[in-house]
Order: sequence, then structure tokens, then C-alpha cells
Amino acid sequence: MQTDVLFGIIILIVSVILHEVAHGYMANWLGDPTARLAGRLTLNPISHIDPIGSIVLPALLVMTGSPFLIGYAKPVPYNPYNLKGRWGETLVAAAGPGTNLLVAVIFALLIRTGGVAMAAPMLNAFATIVYINLLLALFNIIPIPPLDGSKVLSGLLGSNTALGRAYESFRTSLDRLGVFSGTLVMLIVFYALYPYFASALQWLFVLLVG
Repeated sequence: MQTDVLFGIIILIVSVILHEVAHGYMANWLGDPTARLAGRLTLNPISHIDPIGSIVLPALLVMTGSPFLIGYAKPVPYNPYNLKGRWGETLVAAAGPGTNLLVAVIFALLIRTGGVAMAAPMLNAFATIVYINLLLALFNIIPIPPLDGSKVLSGLLGSNTALGRAYESFRTSLDRLGVFSGTLVMLIVFYALYPYFASALQWLFVLLVG
């Protein structure tokens, strides 16, 4: 396996772990200690790695020459009934992609401020971190269950409108498919949307990195 691919997989794993830990910290901050009591507020990969999402899926994408590299960690548990405020579940869902976006912005600023003085390997490494975290942020904000975007959109629509109730019913139906079936549906939708997704990702990457 080429060094750059291996580095990309490592960054992907670290980034999805940060994503999940952010969910847990936000839930804990909003009054739900479920993730903390389960020992999930840690960066130890053993606590977060999902065999399919963290190993099998990225490996299959690499072996099939996929134009993108995605994955997911074991979801952090939380109890929505413990969360404070009307926007509790929405904030917990948004914390994951929000963290990936923050990481992307930080490393993009490092490139902008010190890129000229950086050695090529470091510049490429920082650019990879920006790209993968942007990819995760955009991918997870797609409003298709089980992605975080579905919970964010559900919270924004609310439960007091016909559209909100219809979307919540759609989200619940897809959630019942389980992780494997949900991931399959998610990938099919993603492949269909990929040309638009890739354009948005490239535009954001250039906007941040320059």
C-alpha cells in the first residue's frame, strides 16, 4: 500500500473518532452522561473502531479505486430524553460534522499562513487533513439516515409541521433498516449525488486552502 494512501486511512480513522467524541462531549454538556459512562469520551481508537465502517468499508473503497475515501466509527450512544433544551438532539448531531469542519479550517489556516515555508511532504499532509475532514463534514451533513444531517434537518423542521412529521416518519423508517442496510442506502444515494458533492467539496477546499 502506498504511503499516501496509508496516511489517508490513518487520518480518516482519527477524524471519524474526533467526530464521534464530539457527539459524546456535546451530549454530556447538554446533560446526558451516557457516552461518558460508557467510556466513549476518549481518543483511544479501540473504543470507537467499527469493523465494517472503520476497516472493511475504507479498505473496499481503496481496493476498488473509489474516487473518495469515507468511513465511520462505532456510533456514540446518547439518550435524547436526557438532553436539555429544544435543540438538544440537533446540537449533538451537528457537533460531529462541526468538529470536522473546525479541524479543516485550522489546518487550512496553517497552510495559508505558513505554506510557503513548509516542506512539500508537510504541505501535502496538511492538505490531506483538510480534504478528508471537509469530506466527512459534507458527507455527514447529507440529510439521509443514518447520517447526522437527517437529525439536524429533523430538528430544524420541528415536529409541529406536516413537513416535519413526514420527514421524521421517513427518517424512522430508514433507521429501522439497521446499520448495514442504512449504509448501503446511504452509499447508493451518495454515488448518485457524487458529481455535485465532488464539485462542492473542491470549491470549499480551494476556498479554505487557496
